[in-house]
Amino acid sequence: MKPHATIRLREGVAHRDVGSWLTAIADPSAAGPSFHPDIDRVLATWPGGVLVAHEHDPAGTAGWSEQEKIAGLDRIFRVVALADRPWTAEFLARLRELPVVERVEDGLVSSVPLPLATASSTTPSDWAGRMLGLDDAHAVTRGDRDVVIAVLDTGVDLDHEQYRERLMPGFDFVDILDGAEAFLGDALEADADPSDPGVGHGSHVTGILVARGAGRMPTGVAPGCRVLPVRVLGALMQDGRNIGAGLVDNINTGIKWAVDHGADVINMSLGIRREGGGLPHVDVIRYALAKGVVVVAAAGNDGADTLYYPGALPGVVAVGAVGRDGSVATYSTWGAQVDLVAPGTEIWSTWLDGGYAFATGTSQATPFVAGAAALCRSLDGGARLGAGQVARILSASADREGTRFKTPQAGAGLLNIPDALRLAAHRIDTARAPSRARRELIPV
Repeated sequence: MKPHATIRLREGVAHRDVGSWLTAIADPSAAGPSFHPDIDRVLATWPGGVLVAHEHDPAGTAGWSEQEKIAGLDRIFRVVALADRPWTAEFLARLRELPVVERVEDGLVSSVPLPLATASSTTPSDWAGRMLGLDDAHAVTRGDRDVVIAVLDTGVDLDHEQYRERLMPGFDFVDILDGAEAFLGDALEADADPSDPGVGHGSHVTGILVARGAGRMPTGVAPGCRVLPVRVLGALMQDGRNIGAGLVDNINTGIKWAVDHGADVINMSLGIRREGGGLPHVDVIRYALAKGVVVVAAAGNDGADTLYYPGALPGVVAVGAVGRDGSVATYSTWGAQVDLVAPGTEIWSTWLDGGYAFATGTSQATPFVAGAAALCRSLDGGARLGAGQVARILSASADREGTRFKTPQAGAGLLNIPDALRLAAHRIDTARAPSRARRELIPV
């Protein structure tokens, strides 16, 4: 892996315009290193040279929006070393000491074990849907086609019969550079092909969300909604099991791309631990929430009190897992960051090559909650509900453990989709009431 770093400039610092790193993949001349005199002098000392590019593209053709500027996304740049040698602490310190620089983060590759699937010949099961009252929820809504769920994951089986008609054109942000040969399938050059190269994780999540429910597959949580597939994780074999891995910066770019391409809900069945520096994903998550996007993420699978991001960030719905008996699973990460729980043990869903399998983890619990958020957004006038309102609706309507409002293991409790829809409908009606009252006061 060639070293990466991100530089966030202080507000108002002038610099030479450079293209984004996505543009630079196809056309390296779009990048620096001629960028800013003070920064250039430090970058010029790195053996082998570097390239500098914007971390993100602006959402529109008119330049950076006010929301992008508030989140500071217009001031974040990626530095890529042209030689394969790690940054020195001294080099990064020299960049951080520059008055024009607000923050420098070393580019990290994050890895997380992926749930193992059992043989696809196993008898199907819909225990999770029954536990969550999915039939009652679907009597209210099965989801609206205009509501888009972005799945940031390992890609999807684009031809699977259960959801191929629900897929929008997506994107693959996995660009591993050096060391790509160790990964399963495509790991080079971000492109418009978000297919799952042999992992299955993203395909399993997508089935839980929007499967049409034919044959061996139960109906997904929000089968009427569409999915925007965004591949942000590659995978490699380590100690006999699949490990999801991706550059944290590329995940950030995928989050922003999903927001800018119409996502109403983002499902992130993944999480990374903080490894020094700032909080992972914090800038793009703030942007997503400001744009009204509901972000749902896995709490983690280590069974400990651990912070995984983006789930641990304010405003993100962090999801733990329960088993068939409704008890919180022993593997489910716990702590104050957990918002609620959903079924995650032995979940039957779609797999690779048109197949099906069981898989276990908070990764599987997460799409049940993301799907519920999409159903709330699908109600008539659901766009009136902000990201924070949807998150509060899901927590307030959950089935609590005992009398406590929230526990470290289960958060607000077990997801209850029918009650969430009832509460969402009430919130929407309440929002309409003032306008009706004003009309009634106008003489005719």
